[in-house]
Amino acid sequence: MTKHFSHKQPYPLGAHVEDGGVRFSLVSRAETCGILLYDRRTGRLSEKIPFTRDDRIGNVYCRTVKGIHTEACTYLFYEDERLIPDERGRVFPIRIPYGKERRQEDMKAGFLTEEFDWGEDRAPRIPYHHALCYCLHVRGFTKHASSGVEHRGTFAGIKEKIPYLKEIGVTTIELQPAYEFTEIPLKEDHPQNLPYAAISGAAKEGKSAGSKLNYWGYTKGYYYAPKAAYAAESDPAQEFKELVKSLHENRMELVMQFYFPKEVKCTEILDILCFWILEYRVDGFHLLGENLPMDMLAGDDALADTKLWYYSFDTDRLYSRNEQPGCPHLAEYNDAWYYDMRRFLKGDGNMLGSALYHMRHIPSKAGGIHYLSNYFGFTLADMVSYDYKHNEDNKEENRDGTDYNCSWNCGDEGATRRRSVRELRLKQMKNAMCLLLLSQSTPLIFMGDEFANSQKGNNNPYCQDNTVTWLDWRGIERNGELHAFWKMLVGFRQRNPILRPEKELRLMDYIACGYPDLSYHGQYAWRPETGGNYRHIGIMLCGKYAQSHKDCDGAFVYLAINMYWERRGLALPKLPKGMEWELAFSTEPECAQKEDGKEESEGLLREVASRSIAVYVAK
Repeated sequence: MTKHFSHKQPYPLGAHVEDGGVRFSLVSRAETCGILLYDRRTGRLSEKIPFTRDDRIGNVYCRTVKGIHTEACTYLFYEDERLIPDERGRVFPIRIPYGKERRQEDMKAGFLTEEFDWGEDRAPRIPYHHALCYCLHVRGFTKHASSGVEHRGTFAGIKEKIPYLKEIGVTTIELQPAYEFTEIPLKEDHPQNLPYAAISGAAKEGKSAGSKLNYWGYTKGYYYAPKAAYAAESDPAQEFKELVKSLHENRMELVMQFYFPKEVKCTEILDILCFWILEYRVDGFHLLGENLPMDMLAGDDALADTKLWYYSFDTDRLYSRNEQPGCPHLAEYNDAWYYDMRRFLKGDGNMLGSALYHMRHIPSKAGGIHYLSNYFGFTLADMVSYDYKHNEDNKEENRDGTDYNCSWNCGDEGATRRRSVRELRLKQMKNAMCLLLLSQSTPLIFMGDEFANSQKGNNNPYCQDNTVTWLDWRGIERNGELHAFWKMLVGFRQRNPILRPEKELRLMDYIACGYPDLSYHGQYAWRPETGGNYRHIGIMLCGKYAQSHKDCDGAFVYLAINMYWERRGLALPKLPKGMEWELAFSTEPECAQKEDGKEESEGLLREVASRSIAVYVAK
C-alpha cells in the first residue's frame, strides 16, 4: 500500500522521483481531482489517490507518494470523471502504431528508470561557418521501401543513414517535431483548429481539422518524451539517445524543432529545453510559435553553448556594443533569403541587389541559416517544375498552402517528356545549389533535394503520410548527375574557406594585399552593374583573407553568375604575377564559356551562358 505526504512543493509540475517516492503536481480548477496508479504489465487500476485542499497551492495540487515501484507503475491524473494524461510525462509505455486513434487511457505515463551509457560522448559544438544543415522528417526520411534500412521511419532508421549524411557533407541534422504528439486527436478530445495555420497557411481561420492526420506535428505536444511511434523498439528514450550518441561519434549534431503555441508558459519552455539538453544531450533547438521568450532564452547561461534558431534576435540588446561572442550560439532562421533568391533564380527583375546582399550577409554577433527549400513550400525539384500548387490530395479543394511560391516550371507544368525543359530544370537546380553553397552564411537543405525528390507539386503536405512525403531513395540513381554535382559543390566549399568566413566580408582591402576581401564586377572589371534590368554579376573573393586555413584551394575564387535568358559578358580581374584563372566548374552542360576570352585593360572578358553559373579559381 502506498503512503501519501503533502510536502507543498508544486514545481516542477508532473511526476518526479524524489527521496524514495514520487511527487505528483497537477494544475487544476476542478472540484475533484487526483492520481490514478496502474499496473504497467496488466494496465489495471491499482490505486486512486484524490488530492485534498491541503494539497493545494494556488491552482496547483501536489502530493508525494511513497512505496511506488516506478519500473512497474504507470499513472494518469483525473478531473471529476475525465482522464487527464500528464503533459509532462517522460515515457508513454503503451505502443500505438503511427496514425492509429488513441484514447486518453492509452496515454498513461511511466518513469525513466534505465541508465544510459553515454561513454565518452562529447558534443561537437560545430561553429556556424563550418556547418551544413539538413532538415528531415523522422518518419518520411526512411519510411519508403527504397530507403534500404532495417528500421524504416524511425530514429534507428536515421542512425542507419549516418554514413550517407556524412557522404553528402551534412554536419547538423534538424528534426521536425520528434517529441510525443497526437497525430490523430485523442478520441475523447474535441478537434481544434489546425495549430500550425499561423505559420504554414495549412488551414483557414476557423476551419476545423476534424480527425485529419497531423503528419508534421506542429501542435501542442507532450514535450518531455521522444515520440514513441518513431521508435523501432519498445524504448523510444533509449533509441533516441543511441541516435544522438552515434551522431556525436561522427562529429555531427542534432537540432530539434519545437512548436510552442501561446498557451505554453515562458518558464515552462526553458525547463523543456534544459531537460532535453541534460537528459538527451541534443545540440540545439529551432523554436517556432507565438510570443516566445527569446530574449530570456538567448540570455540564459545554461543555454550559452546550445544552438538556438529563431526568426531573428535583438543582439544589440543581448550584447554590449563591444561584446562579441567567441562562438555564437544564436542564428537567424527566416524566409527572407528563401523568397528573394528564388525570384533571382527564375530571372525576376530588380533582384540583383537583394541577391548580392543575401549572399554575403552574416548577422552581427549571430549565425544565419539560409535555404531555398524546406518542409513547407515546394521542394527544390518542384520549384523548377510547377508554377502553381497542386494540393488536391489534401482534400481542401486546393485552397490550403501559399500561392506565393516564387517558382517557375521552365516551360511545362509538372512531369514532361520535352528534353529541353528537363535540361533547363537540371541546370536551374544546379544553379540553386550554387547559390545555396556559395553564399556565406550557413546553408540548409531539405531531405532529398540533393537528388531532386518531388512532392508532386504539393506545397503543404501537412497531412500526407504516404509517398508524397516519404523520401524516394531511387532518386539517387535517377538523378545521379545532380547528386554528384551536390557532393562536388560541398567539397569545393570545404576546400575554399573564403566561401565560409566567420564574419561578414567587408568589401575592403583591410590587410593591404592589393585586393578587397570581396568585390563585384560587370562587363568591365571593378565596375559592377546592379540596376533593375541586370541579372548578371561577377563576384571575386580573395583567399588571402582566409590564409590561416592551410586547406585553401586557390587564393582567389570568382563566381560568374548570369540569371538572364541570353549570354552576357563578365570580366575577370587581373591577378598577381604568376597566377591565372582556371574554370573549376559550370552549370552549363557544355561549358559554353569562351576560354579564349577578350583581354581588357583591367581583366579578361568571358561570356557566360544564359541562366548559368561558372566558377573560376586562381592558380
